[in-house]
Amino acid sequence: HVQLVESGGGSVQAGGSLRLSCVASRGSTSSLCMAWFRRPPGKEREGVALIERFGHTMYADSVKGRFSISKDNAKNTVYLEMNRLEPEDTAMYFCAAKGWFGCTLAYSTFNSWGQGTQVTVS
Repeated sequence: HVQLVESGGGSVQAGGSLRLSCVASRGSTSSLCMAWFRRPPGKEREGVALIERFGHTMYADSVKGRFSISKDNAKNTVYLEMNRLEPEDTAMYFCAAKGWFGCTLAYSTFNSWGQGTQVTVS
């Protein structure tokens, strides 16, 4: 089972930037579907961005143009660069992974999850 550890969360002012990192073990990002989800206070978990094994990406409309997902297969690490952050981006952010087949932002299909990292935008 893939193990995921997130880092990089914190508190920033509106308009600022953060970069989240997710290190995968017991699995290779070159062969996985990787994604970021978030859970705002009082709301359901929602998909943010994904990157499939060949590097193709997909974003939620709410973050398109502001967030960028990338990966370094040599480091087994996935990143989420968040720019022009807004208070509405405040949430617990989770890294998730699954096999490469059927790579979409449907959280029910992901079988590996990180512990989450808090992002607070004021």
